[in-house]
Amino acid sequence: MTATQARRVPAGPTGPAMLRTLWQLARDRLGLMRTAASYGDAVRLGPSFKTLYFFNHPDHAKHVLADNSQNYHKGVGLAQARRALGDGLLTSEGELWRKQRRVIQPAFQAKRIAGQAGAVVEEAARLVDRLREHRDGAPVDIVKEMTGLTLGVLGRTLLDSDLSGHRSVGHDFEVMQDQAMFEMVTMGSVPTWLPLPHQLRFRRARRELQRVVDALVAERRARGEEGDDALSRLIVSTRQEADPRVGRLRMRDELVTLLLAGHETTASTLGWTFHLLDRHPEIRERVRAEAVQVLGDRLPVHEDLARLRFTAQVINEAMRLYPPVWMLSRISQGPDEIGGYHVPAGVDVLICPYTLHRHPDFWDEPDRFDPDRFDPARSGGRPRYAYVPFGAGPRFCVGNHLGLMEATFVTAMVVRELRLTADPSYEVVPEPMLSLRIRGGLPMRVTAVSSATV
Repeated sequence: MTATQARRVPAGPTGPAMLRTLWQLARDRLGLMRTAASYGDAVRLGPSFKTLYFFNHPDHAKHVLADNSQNYHKGVGLAQARRALGDGLLTSEGELWRKQRRVIQPAFQAKRIAGQAGAVVEEAARLVDRLREHRDGAPVDIVKEMTGLTLGVLGRTLLDSDLSGHRSVGHDFEVMQDQAMFEMVTMGSVPTWLPLPHQLRFRRARRELQRVVDALVAERRARGEEGDDALSRLIVSTRQEADPRVGRLRMRDELVTLLLAGHETTASTLGWTFHLLDRHPEIRERVRAEAVQVLGDRLPVHEDLARLRFTAQVINEAMRLYPPVWMLSRISQGPDEIGGYHVPAGVDVLICPYTLHRHPDFWDEPDRFDPDRFDPARSGGRPRYAYVPFGAGPRFCVGNHLGLMEATFVTAMVVRELRLTADPSYEVVPEPMLSLRIRGGLPMRVTAVSSATV
């Protein structure tokens, strides 16, 4: 089929339905994606100021993210988020991105990450101890606890540094993410110099994160060490900049992006995992039985990762239903054809893991929590690109191995000893920010397993 013979992407909602679409774009982004998916696998959403091309088939994802990825740069949302996050690995393009990836990639090699299992387990054990202190007491916000855990893990595994002394880091990252989402929704149309309250908070948070970055770099230089961790590699790389100010800004942008993307996605996955286990006690008991069988009463080692098979299936299913990276947006650099549909140059193309992971042609009862669907005996016939929780192609998430190891060990260790339960009346609402998190946190009561009943 030639470019002239390619079909046009069918239009989505029009008239009054389009007005609802505009409302959803600002207020209910997941609802907008579900609406688009209801019109088919290829849909054109065309408000007067912006045209979005939505594709929702594994073959479409493969084409955009892998086969012809060079034609697609970061699109609506992340292009605007650059004003908040700078030119880190998440938002950069072209040669700058390739340079950043080359610098950081060795810190995520499988052998090195396997060697960090001890640090992950130690941080998880500290989390279990903290949660145990809340036994039979007031509810504790599990999302907040998981955020603290993942920041601690990233500090130790990627920076060889202790972040516990920088108590404001978690809050500052929250403010940075809120500003990035504001830039996405407003399409970067609001001047950053306007003294709006949230922009003033953003400036303070950015200054504080710059202070933290400077402190971490100064501490490392004072130690006189250069290792194989990400911080060491960034120090060596940015030192080569002719302008020290450029090097300092690069260090901030890359390190802040690395920490934000790394800790936020895993914390979101763990929050959703414990929510789903609470709602499905029979699954939770299978996770506990496996943890007891594999680990007994000892701490995990890296070799246990392959033995905690069902726990890993639970993590995968949580990421299917609530993918941490819920949207992959791109801008077409030249005209293209996707699945027989013509795509002009310069338009925004959306691949949405949230809807792709719920496509009824590839997932039976797609809204049901069923970790057994990831049993190798059942998953063999599914298209590879029907499941893309870490993206795909050249921009496949560099931290996927660390995130999966962390989520699996934490889930097994917590469930083995403690039961986390939320008030049944508490409404858990997905909030699509840079990651798909739980709006307002997740308060849960902590009970020792031995004193609880199923």
